[in-house]
Amino acid sequence: MDARLERLTPRWPALPGWPLALAVLAAAMVLAANSGALDLGLADWQALLADEPAQGAQVLAQLRLPRVAFSVVVGAALGLAGALSQGLFRNPLAEPSLLGIPGGAICAVALVLTVFATWAGGLPSAWRPVVVPCAALAGAWLMCALLQVVARWLAPGAVAGLLLTGLALNALAMAVVGLCTYLATDEQLRNLSFWQLGSLALANWPVVAVLAPVVVGVLVLAPRWGQALNALALGDAVAAQVGVPVVRLRRALVLALALLSGLAVAWCGLIGFVGLLAPHAARGLVGADARRVLPVAAWVGALLLLLADTAARTLVVPAELPVGILTALLGAPVLFLLLRRAQRDIGGGW
Repeated sequence: MDARLERLTPRWPALPGWPLALAVLAAAMVLAANSGALDLGLADWQALLADEPAQGAQVLAQLRLPRVAFSVVVGAALGLAGALSQGLFRNPLAEPSLLGIPGGAICAVALVLTVFATWAGGLPSAWRPVVVPCAALAGAWLMCALLQVVARWLAPGAVAGLLLTGLALNALAMAVVGLCTYLATDEQLRNLSFWQLGSLALANWPVVAVLAPVVVGVLVLAPRWGQALNALALGDAVAAQVGVPVVRLRRALVLALALLSGLAVAWCGLIGFVGLLAPHAARGLVGADARRVLPVAAWVGALLLLLADTAARTLVVPAELPVGILTALLGAPVLFLLLRRAQRDIGGGW
């Protein structure tokens, strides 16, 4: 990218509110770690350093802290994926599901839980807990590969062709899921339905260690990608004239979306609307500059999912609500408001 892109998207100063934003996130993490079926306090935090920590400290170290960290990382991944999707499609209502990537993960999980359930049950017991996450990740990456190949064959270089290809592949994946649902036993159907509702119950430190570097890597690339997305918002022709490699940028963004959403879906199931709401909140806070929107969307997504998961764990103690239900209850009304605003901006009636 040449100097014309620098002139087109001038450098903005760093957001002065970042110390406050990080402090708010840290306070929410402490609140989440202390909340649950067993109330924890300062003494339990201090007991973490003891040679034989008490029950509360063990709960904090083995259950609460991994889950809090996991919710923050997954929320950041979903927020980033949503911001990248909206920039890629130049559509404020876009999210990774338009590319069919979560659909590919669901399809793979449905096949493993139903058609290949006998094969999966024959694996060594130590491998079984990772079968579903690995299947979901493989399904997301396969959908990404199919998306790239088919879109390049049908409409090379066209964002509309990429979008329509993603919708078609997602419809095909959902058809396979419907077939698996029809063939499933009662137990298999329950497992599949619960996975589709979304949950952070599989949180642990190794999973956080896998997903966190991916989120950090995308955040490192955010200034450069944000600069290109600012130019892309003016149209493909303008972006190409100022030195943006449009086709290569789209491929990189699709791969990043597959990695972010695929890893999140692999261990959490479907958690909707976080990727839609976080970029809108970010633009309301810092404006439309994509270089600012991307990191702020990650922060908003992390905070939103952290609070939603805390509510899911505490509203019906000792039971637990699927966090996807809460994000959908929050996101659906906001989506209606966004659609109403878009209709009012365009003008006219139904």
